[in-house]
Amino acid sequence: MENVTKRFPGVVANDQVTLEVEQGSVHALLGENGAGKSTLMKVLYGLYQQNEGTVYLDGEVADFDDPQDAIEAGVGMIHQHFMLVDTLTVAENIALGHEPQKWGGFGYDIDDARESVQELSDRYGFKIDPDDKIEDISVGEQQRVEILKTLYRGADVLIFDEPTAVLTPQEVEELFTIVQELTEQGKTIIFITHKLGEAKEV
Repeated sequence: MENVTKRFPGVVANDQVTLEVEQGSVHALLGENGAGKSTLMKVLYGLYQQNEGTVYLDGEVADFDDPQDAIEAGVGMIHQHFMLVDTLTVAENIALGHEPQKWGGFGYDIDDARESVQELSDRYGFKIDPDDKIEDISVGEQQRVEILKTLYRGADVLIFDEPTAVLTPQEVEELFTIVQELTEQGKTIIFITHKLGEAKEV
């Protein structure tokens, strides 16, 4: 991101911000609440459009009109407040909006979605059952479902927005292990936090 400015009525949230993140790394965005960290990342994710400045991905200019553009380009965001449907299963939530089509194009193939989710869960050591309902799993597991959702959509850059705010200390440690596994497999992590200790550890 180069000289990115984002204004809202009466306030400048980001003022000429330049940020470069290397592939396969964890980059912490550290600052107090209200500093503009999440706003900057929502520009990268296409939720907001910058007033000035340029966004690049792999050296190419990236103009994201909405999150769908960002997702198709390989950028995913795990929000502080999860966007899951409690009454659906893990696999149904992850495939929602990106359902694999059955042969012939009639209906969608939930078995294919379940297999893909299981394969991703095993690859990254998430220990998530595709058939569990969201309402029956822990907060930490729900966060892992959100991470799996971005991976299922092909994300190479994952933005974590204050991801430890809702987690127990044990779940925080598990999250840090997951982050390490993701970067070892070439994923790029941007980790938004206002906790210095967390930023240093991750």
